[in-house]
Amino acid sequence: MSGAPFLLIDAGNSRVKWALVQADGTQIHAGAFAHGGVGGGALTTPDWSQLPLPASAWISNVAGEAVAQRLAALLDTHWPALPRTTIRACERQCGVTNGYTTPSALGSDRWAGLIGARAAFPGEPLLIATFGTATTLEALRADGMFVGGLIAPGWSLMMRSLGEHTAQLPTLDANAARGLLTPGAGNSTAQSNGPPAGHEFNGPFFATDTPRSLSAGCALAQAGLIERMWNDLQAAWGVPVRLVVGGGAADEVTAALKVPHTRHDSLVLSGLALIAADAGAPASHS
Repeated sequence: MSGAPFLLIDAGNSRVKWALVQADGTQIHAGAFAHGGVGGGALTTPDWSQLPLPASAWISNVAGEAVAQRLAALLDTHWPALPRTTIRACERQCGVTNGYTTPSALGSDRWAGLIGARAAFPGEPLLIATFGTATTLEALRADGMFVGGLIAPGWSLMMRSLGEHTAQLPTLDANAARGLLTPGAGNSTAQSNGPPAGHEFNGPFFATDTPRSLSAGCALAQAGLIERMWNDLQAAWGVPVRLVVGGGAADEVTAALKVPHTRHDSLVLSGLALIAADAGAPASHS
């Protein structure tokens, strides 16, 4: 069984991502499936019937107990006796030290993402921005010390909140809003001497209809938060900081960013692979 792969599961608030990886981190299968039903009822079912038997399952779940139970049922359907571990943040793991006052209070996805980011960009100071249901920021020193982070409403959640709590604004979801972030469309300030076409935010973006005002306003609010913290972190640390971005709304927010950034959409799964490999390593492993 030592040569069997690990099954990695990243259960977020909107969907579940999974991967089957070898002990050395080589990915051999991967996919994603949605929370189904009203309010995330039943999980849509992935086809795992042709997958090889994993050695164990490693799970990050921030979607709550109901999703945990559905994942357990899904695993039982395919591999009833499969060992499984739902990870929790801890004080120190895989080269990352947790600076949270209560280390276990840090979300498991953020913890795994920090571990994945340190491995992907070793020896670099990082600001990690993940754009999901919530937008999260993590500051990671070059020595692996996680010094803290921020949590804000995500792009789609911002738009939905405005629609639900104001009388005259529409309620936009991400699918409806994505098509509104188009260069020049609904933009009264398009400039002939600005950057080339294809950049969504070429200078001041003042939309001339309400849906575009919402979509662009919330995207720019996200970008402003990221840029502010990136600049503040570089000033505080006195060194260049790599901004690493990912998540379901990364395309929309990064279109508005005016600072350099690196895209990485698999930090949580990468971190889970490292946690799984570390747990199976010999006791002498450091």
